[in-house]
Amino acid sequence: MTTLTTATTLHTPAVGTAHTRIEGRDKVTGAARYAGEVPFADLAHGWLVLSTVARGRIRDLDTESVLAMPGVLAVLEHRNAPRLTTDYTSLLGMRPDPTCAVFQHDRVPHLGWPVALVVAETSEQAREAAETLVVHYEQEPHDVGFGAGHPDAYAADGHMPAVTEKGDLDAELAAAAVVVDAEYTTPEEHHHPMEPHAATARWDGGRLEVTDSNQGATWVVGELANLFSLDPAAVRVRSEHVGGGFGSKGVRAHQVAAVMAATVLQRPVRVVLTRRQMFSLAGYRSPTVQHVRLGADTDGHLRALAHRSLSQTATGYEFVESSAGVARVMYDADAHHTANRVVRLDVPSPTFMRAPGEAPGSFALEAALDELAEKCGIDPIELRLRNEPDRGPVSGLPFAGRNLAACLREGARRFGWGERDPRPGRRREGRLLLGTGMAAASFPAGAMPSTASATAHPDGTFTVRISAADIGTGARTALTLVAADALRTSPERVRVRIGDSDFGPAMIAGGSMGTRSWAWAIRVAAGELRERLALGTGIPPEGITVRSDTTEAIGALAAAERHSYGAQFAEVAVDPGTGEVRVRRMLGVFAAGRIVNPLTARNQLRGGMIWGISMALHEEAVRDRVSGGHVGADLAGYHVATHADVPRIEADWIEDTDPDDPVGIKGIGEIGIVGAAAAVANAVWHATGVRHRSLPIRPDRILAAAAEAPDA
Repeated sequence: MTTLTTATTLHTPAVGTAHTRIEGRDKVTGAARYAGEVPFADLAHGWLVLSTVARGRIRDLDTESVLAMPGVLAVLEHRNAPRLTTDYTSLLGMRPDPTCAVFQHDRVPHLGWPVALVVAETSEQAREAAETLVVHYEQEPHDVGFGAGHPDAYAADGHMPAVTEKGDLDAELAAAAVVVDAEYTTPEEHHHPMEPHAATARWDGGRLEVTDSNQGATWVVGELANLFSLDPAAVRVRSEHVGGGFGSKGVRAHQVAAVMAATVLQRPVRVVLTRRQMFSLAGYRSPTVQHVRLGADTDGHLRALAHRSLSQTATGYEFVESSAGVARVMYDADAHHTANRVVRLDVPSPTFMRAPGEAPGSFALEAALDELAEKCGIDPIELRLRNEPDRGPVSGLPFAGRNLAACLREGARRFGWGERDPRPGRRREGRLLLGTGMAAASFPAGAMPSTASATAHPDGTFTVRISAADIGTGARTALTLVAADALRTSPERVRVRIGDSDFGPAMIAGGSMGTRSWAWAIRVAAGELRERLALGTGIPPEGITVRSDTTEAIGALAAAERHSYGAQFAEVAVDPGTGEVRVRRMLGVFAAGRIVNPLTARNQLRGGMIWGISMALHEEAVRDRVSGGHVGADLAGYHVATHADVPRIEADWIEDTDPDDPVGIKGIGEIGIVGAAAAVANAVWHATGVRHRSLPIRPDRILAAAAEAPDA
């Protein structure tokens, strides 16, 4: 045995100091391999064939000629594919998305539905054969027309109750001195990470191994085990490097198809989605129509708040973009009503997308608050401060820290808000109209049970293992800092291994809960290991390992409203001649718990704010009602913010440690986008005097609004 000696009394805390990404050099030099790059012997390649009709049945597939093509090994479709089990509850407590259960029937529920997988020796051969395959359909009428007046809309729970009601809404609106009654719309939006979805499946000694790009290895294990009726212990999923996810990288058709093909052929099979295929197979943010009604006294105090949201979902699967949920946390009123409703259409399934519900919901709510401030003649920040609740407006639970007011005040100071002329259309720079706007932000700060292990080695180093996923957030680096502090050592002596389901159950990278959940488990394991080492019994050659499970500790947390908060500020320049809107500067000030790594944290917050600019001014997936598919399903037709659109953006935070978390973390992955689009839209109003309640604020909408203005 070896006795480990460490100078624990001289330890300098790592958490809270800026550290470059541990894997950064590997990524920029190409040493880091992503799911579609890991080499396998005897690897075959699968290419998905997607439906060309939006609704109907498959009558036949001409597979014989395709099977005779060079290199083609198999064509899997509904007549010969392995059968799957779909009657189960997923790890996230929901019914599985039937999009995953490919090739189980002849029904086509939307354009771009997987109807076959062609497997060949090379990717090129698979693609050529897939594009040659002729599929005969029995086409049926489809409905992809989303709108407020759709007759089949209904209330749906999603990940929160569908409806909340408190007080007499009609009476309070009637008694209010000032009323805002407006409809806001957001379009279908897509989260297309730089790394496409990819998976390789193989059987090794009776065990299924999947190399994948996902947001939670144990999540994927659970889904695949359920679908293929396997013991979870017989499935291993690895996902070491992930080139972005944003909610899209869960269990998708390509993973299931790869497992099917590997099972049939008994050799490794890789399936990679193309960018165009991702538009129908990777999920998206549903469009929304949101009706907000606010009633207030002349001093701005809310008497009535109603937020009603409609989103679309697929015919075979109910996913709810719970946009009205943000109102349940932000502001109280004597009458407080919210509702999330959906309409089933012949479209692909929506899914979680960065700040699901909060991103579009905050646009409607915060724009409506700005309209109320204008009508009351009250500064928008002051209006929000006057309506700060002391408990959860709907839940009635206490807030586990609510530092929104501090964010608003600090943001106003740094942005120069006090110098603002509240009257719209007064600032000019040549022909440009200048304006400023702001919005508040909130996102839940939760934690989920996770397991981790920490091992002390005789050479004085440590290895921490956890089934975490670093989807570009810098989680691997943050967890190294947390582990180093818990072990009272330097980050250089700690190796954190992630992305392997064999490390045990852990929270996915989602809901801004990943780092908080994983850090909690690591802190417990490392703390117990340090206590073991303090006994001075020495370290055997195989090391000393301690394992943690936070299920009991997290379950013991008292019920409370736990959230991160923020204040978003934007300045825009609008060209009334061309309709062009340019964001000149943005500032976000956040209360998001203890910041583990300021360097990567600021990147996350700024990234969310940039996405907010993109949401406000650019992003819009348009669906053709005749074909049922997208117009321009690629990154040439789907516009996103680029370097030329991104101005000086500042993201900062105030001290906001969560006392209920062992590290003090809350979560920052999604709070950066919340409220950002509303701040830009409110700034456009301040510049032009015209309200834009539909996103994106395109040049044609600026010009049309100007033409309709009374003094045009």
